[in-house]
Amino acid sequence: MSEALHGHGHSHGHDDDHEHDRGLSYDLPVLARRRMIRLLAGASLVPLAACSSDDSGSAASSSSSSGSSSASGSDASCEVIPNETAGPYPGDGSNGVNVLKESGVVRSDITKSFGSASATAEGVPLTVTLTVVDAASGCGTPKKGAAVYLWHCDRDGNYSLYSEGVTEENYLRGVQETDDKGQVTFKSIFPGCYAGRWPHIHFEVYGSLEDATAAQSITNTSQLAFPKDVCDKVYATDGYSSSVQNLGQLSLETDNIFSDGYDQQMATLEGSVEKCYTATLTVPV
Repeated sequence: MSEALHGHGHSHGHDDDHEHDRGLSYDLPVLARRRMIRLLAGASLVPLAACSSDDSGSAASSSSSSGSSSASGSDASCEVIPNETAGPYPGDGSNGVNVLKESGVVRSDITKSFGSASATAEGVPLTVTLTVVDAASGCGTPKKGAAVYLWHCDRDGNYSLYSEGVTEENYLRGVQETDDKGQVTFKSIFPGCYAGRWPHIHFEVYGSLEDATAAQSITNTSQLAFPKDVCDKVYATDGYSSSVQNLGQLSLETDNIFSDGYDQQMATLEGSVEKCYTATLTVPV
């Protein structure tokens, strides 16, 4: 997928052409970057439907340890998740189409389109669990009854509803209400890497499911990043060939979203290409 077609490339040589997707870190004074938090203790995680406990083995351990540094909740500061741009393809009514008001958007499996659309996004299976917590309480209180809208590109770098060839599809988009632990879990596929952006997932947090499906009162907008070692393994599989070249031209340090720091947004990855991957991230709001 070409950078021109997406309209949201982020190479520094084209900053003037893509100011719409540079993030609030570009528009606002740069604050001291948030210290990394990791509140993903075993008790805080729910069983993942897409990846069973049998799927974690030696490959899972390797990916997890190299995917992110580990820090205990007691040692980490608690700061609100960095606000980032929703990009040009949010599907929340702020830039064209609004999928949030459509029946069927509230779902856990986002691999398939819903309603009158029928396509299924192909790729390495991925389960994403976000734990939404209250930053004001020191990240110790889960935000029960909040809602998360999550979306990302497919393995070709295309965004449903917007990109050529998939404008009539709405896969890889979904909304869920957080449970008693403040968690939502989405069954998806590993996103591709398109020109100019590090592999990522977009998400918006709402105060309630009612707010989310009314596309109103967003409380937080951010992005989740993936560790390079896992991206390399996934992109070596069939269907991700364009991602290999695109990733080779990028780094987290030069990405226009994550270049000012990504500790709070780097997901913990476990699993394998042969089975599936699970990505977990704590989201203080």
